[in-house]
Amino acid sequence: MSDRNIDGLRDVYLWRTFLAAHRSGSVSAAARMLGLAQSSVTAQLQALERTVGEQLFERHARGIRPTARADEFAARVAAPLDALAAAVGRSPDAAAPAVRLGGAAEFLERVAMPALAPLIAAGMRVTVTPGLAEDLLAALRAGSLDLVVSAVRPRGRALLAAPLCDEEFILVAAPDLVVPGRDLRPDALARSPLLAYAADVPILRRYWRHVFGTRLEREPALVMPDLRGVARATVAGAGVTVLPRYLIAEELADGRLVALKETDDPPINTLFAVRRPGPLTPSVGAVERALRVAASSL
Repeated sequence: MSDRNIDGLRDVYLWRTFLAAHRSGSVSAAARMLGLAQSSVTAQLQALERTVGEQLFERHARGIRPTARADEFAARVAAPLDALAAAVGRSPDAAAPAVRLGGAAEFLERVAMPALAPLIAAGMRVTVTPGLAEDLLAALRAGSLDLVVSAVRPRGRALLAAPLCDEEFILVAAPDLVVPGRDLRPDALARSPLLAYAADVPILRRYWRHVFGTRLEREPALVMPDLRGVARATVAGAGVTVLPRYLIAEELADGRLVALKETDDPPINTLFAVRRPGPLTPSVGAVERALRVAASSL
């Protein structure tokens, strides 16, 4: 009887290890995901490289980096391997696993939670992880998240990213702090403290460059890495800031905050719904659809 690997199925375990390494970017992380020793993961990756006849990963100080050929392989094998895992991983009557959602804390609180409440009330389980985009995308690649709302579009083909909505940023303050108007210039804000999300004021700098056409050189009076806290300080009269409109819609509507600069071309930031390639499970699909409906109204 021939011992040839005619259909390639004998190598399924090698491709499973390859996909874990590709998604995690680390031999050690892939080993943890698969419950294997690091030496076993390394040996399996080397065996697969011998099978395909070329190098699939480049080793560097912080892990492994897939080659272009590895990205191509990952795009081709992810869907069938995920489908196989879903088919044999649990019984049909087992409870669906919790959907693991990541995103910026402000978006999760203001948009995602109201949107997902009906699904959760109907029995869906959701685990939410707030954080920075790059950290969440790394967790998604490693398989510890199912869906991420990201302000950063991931590179390569290891993750699938589709535009979700555009955030519109506006310059705001409490009433009477600054006289608003279409002709407002930066010098009118010289005596107003600036309130920022980070010390390097990325949101404020972008607004100054995009709307005022100038570089912002001032230091912030407040740094708080939570836009909800920045918004509360602004409502209380602490100073001037730039915030996404969806976050302060109620405060603008009831007059607790005012938009200082009228512009027909405000800065925007695109948010993406990002997931791994492969079959879209019913639960993850339902969460993404609910987020899209909610985001369409922003």
